[in-house]
Amino acid sequence: MGRIKMFSLSVFPFLFITLLAIFYPKNSKAVNSNECVNCHISKGITASAIRDWQLSKHYEAGVGCADCHIPVKEAVKEIHESKSSCEDKRVKRLVSPRNCAQCHEDKVNEFERGKHALAWVAMMAMPTTKDQPSVIIEGEKGCGGCHRIGRDEGKCDACHTRHKFSTIEARKPEACMTCHMGFDHPQWEMWSTSKHGTIYAVEKDSWDFSKPLSQWYKEPYKADSKTPRAPVCQTCHMPDGDHGVRTAWGFLALRVAEKDPEWRELRNTIMRGLGVLDEKGNFTERVKIVEAGKVVRLTAEEWQAERDRMLKVCSQCHSPSFAKEQLDKADEVIKESDKLMAEAIKIVESLYKDGILEKPKDYPLHTDLLRFYEVRHPIEQKLYVMFLEHRMRSFQGAFHMNPDYMHWYGWAEMKRDLAEIKHEAEMLRKQFAQTKKRK
Repeated sequence: MGRIKMFSLSVFPFLFITLLAIFYPKNSKAVNSNECVNCHISKGITASAIRDWQLSKHYEAGVGCADCHIPVKEAVKEIHESKSSCEDKRVKRLVSPRNCAQCHEDKVNEFERGKHALAWVAMMAMPTTKDQPSVIIEGEKGCGGCHRIGRDEGKCDACHTRHKFSTIEARKPEACMTCHMGFDHPQWEMWSTSKHGTIYAVEKDSWDFSKPLSQWYKEPYKADSKTPRAPVCQTCHMPDGDHGVRTAWGFLALRVAEKDPEWRELRNTIMRGLGVLDEKGNFTERVKIVEAGKVVRLTAEEWQAERDRMLKVCSQCHSPSFAKEQLDKADEVIKESDKLMAEAIKIVESLYKDGILEKPKDYPLHTDLLRFYEVRHPIEQKLYVMFLEHRMRSFQGAFHMNPDYMHWYGWAEMKRDLAEIKHEAEMLRKQFAQTKKRK
């Protein structure tokens, strides 16, 4: 087999496949793979898939096309009933994580307990998802392109790109940057320009990403130039390789069990703006959205468990007291940001209450931050951007140790948003008074 691998696949593809069939029939599925490869080569299709598979650990282990592309009976109905371009209609382009679980059951189970598994549910639960063009959502050219990681029970290839499915690739922070960048969650930009990211940029070529995450700091006081000396995304969010990928605050940095009375009032205002609380402080039907996507921590115990886990991660390199101090400071940034956010929400709410803005019938309350860009008034658009772009950048920048990002891309923009909302509200009130006076 060692001699066979010396041949150039680009020069001798048919010879290689023939020899593979003769000398490498590990099981019936391996033989089926030979048939698949021969067919694809004869038709001149999916060359990259074949190349990548031949470079993979799957190939070395004898895991073939049928092992992934013929769904196991436990796969969801959508995959079993999906279209197939193959002459063998058992073969599906879509692959179920239940197929992956045949060998990686522990990782699939971890994934299913985490937030990525809920990404598709969370997107579809948003009130205005249904109003977007199908190609953006179902066609996965927009929101659906990233949220697909949670579609049909999960897409392992969102991080372990097909058909090489490399763990080395998935351990590197670049594996995360396609989705964790841009408008509402620019973690890649803020982390990569932090000191942690700077160390990675300078030293990454010498680090050994073939080593499992659980082994990186197994000997914490041993100096080794191959061991990462700064955290990447996976260090903090996938400790020991845990595929759950959860944090204390969740996506929206909101928690229900808030002990600080001042902060509780701020949070209630924001939750009212999300339509999750009514004016009496009771949960609305909208709470099912945050429950479905687990974007808010609903109990103090749930929040504390995730915070304790993060403290443990940070303490692999820093003292526990320093780690706690830094995380506590980031918590304070959330509270200060919430003060600005709550004030802005109240200003817009008052315009509805006073009849200056007409309340649409499909709004749960006076404002609706979950409508995103499907709003009627520019002042609501400003409020939505303040919440989903600038508030996000403020607290995410703090947790990702990027003071400039936190301030100028987050906090400073929130201050500007609030000033503009105040000014626009004042203009709307004057205009309303003048119109009323003329009547």
